[in-house]
Amino acid sequence: MKEGERERIGALLHRDKAVISDAVEAAAVRDFARVAAEYFELEGGIVFSVKEERGKFSVSVQFRACRVKNFTTLA
Repeated sequence: MKEGERERIGALLHRDKAVISDAVEAAAVRDFARVAAEYFELEGGIVFSVKEERGKFSVSVQFRACRVKNFTTLA
């Protein structure tokens, strides 16, 4: 088996086992990063994972922040 074929088959198997598609994951990471940046000063990127457990999904979003933004209301 040629190296290119091996990589293509590996990518197909990965996509077949993936809980969500790469496009959906990328969109979710962008959205979570945007929302997180409204509340925190982020340090680095977002770590996002989705796992299926007994027909239910476990979603994890992790990021590091160096500051919590302070919201105050002016009266």
